[in-house]
Amino acid sequence: MTPLYQQAFNYLQNKGSQIYGPLFRVLNEDHLIIQRLLAWSLKDAPTAQQLGVDLTKGLMVTGPIGCGKSSLMNLMRFYIKDETPHILKPCRDIAFEFEKAGFEVIRRYACVSYHNSTHRPYVKSFCFDDLGTEHSLRHFGQECNIMAEIILSRYDHFIHNNMLTHFTTNLSADEIEKFYGPRVRSRLREMCNLIAFPRDAPDKRK
Repeated sequence: MTPLYQQAFNYLQNKGSQIYGPLFRVLNEDHLIIQRLLAWSLKDAPTAQQLGVDLTKGLMVTGPIGCGKSSLMNLMRFYIKDETPHILKPCRDIAFEFEKAGFEVIRRYACVSYHNSTHRPYVKSFCFDDLGTEHSLRHFGQECNIMAEIILSRYDHFIHNNMLTHFTTNLSADEIEKFYGPRVRSRLREMCNLIAFPRDAPDKRK
């Protein structure tokens, strides 16, 4: 491991302990996954290419409950220096927002998802946490698969404006297609690097 990554791993351990408590541990078996996340966050093009990470795409971190997906994506925010870090947003919260505010929520997380700037607007990067835990809710009797609509809208902005989107999920690719349809599955493949924990990764909360 290079000095840069050794320093990055040490920082991750220290910052993780500050945020999540003294039981937080960077495990050896997670090193390759974390190194791929770090290569993207640090915009380290040579390492990213070596590890099969495309810096022009977002991240989709998959794995079983409790393997550390959300914690790592939260901690990656501290490594992003040249742009505004992504906003971690639980999918369940977005579903409840839709129940109250309706279809404006789709625009909120896609069409108008830009920071204001004195020079030019720049894109808001979101990490939608726990994709698949939201449910189809109704707004005045109208049902909507809200995350599918947001993904499709952000895909259009990804193509035209380089809008990056990240996700964490417990779902497999087949389950994503079952929940959201083949079109969404295809768009996610185009928008994101897949960073996958093993399906038998232990629950670190235990």
